[in-house]
Amino acid sequence: MSDNPIFAEIKAKIDANPVMLFMKGTPQFPQCGFSAAVVQILDYLGVEYGSANVLESPELRQGVKDYSDWPTIPQLYVKGEFVGGCDIVREMFENGELRAFLEEKGVPVAA
Repeated sequence: MSDNPIFAEIKAKIDANPVMLFMKGTPQFPQCGFSAAVVQILDYLGVEYGSANVLESPELRQGVKDYSDWPTIPQLYVKGEFVGGCDIVREMFENGELRAFLEEKGVPVAA
């Protein structure tokens, strides 16, 4: 499994971006409501993040699910750590945990 080329691509994206979002669509044009919600939260917090559109590649779409052992998209990673999907990110945002988590990881957050 570790010699899977899609896993290498996913890991490279996660390593290259302190905050990385695997989503359907792009931050400018999300292709599903769950991806749009996570983009909205990250944008609200003023977080800089990388993104990958899983709709551009069936291998990436399935690979990211296998990589995290998480069945749904979007998926958010912070400093290499899998945070979760839309429901988890939304819940963490609503109770203030997401901002604290990002700050704890050294990710700049808007005031």
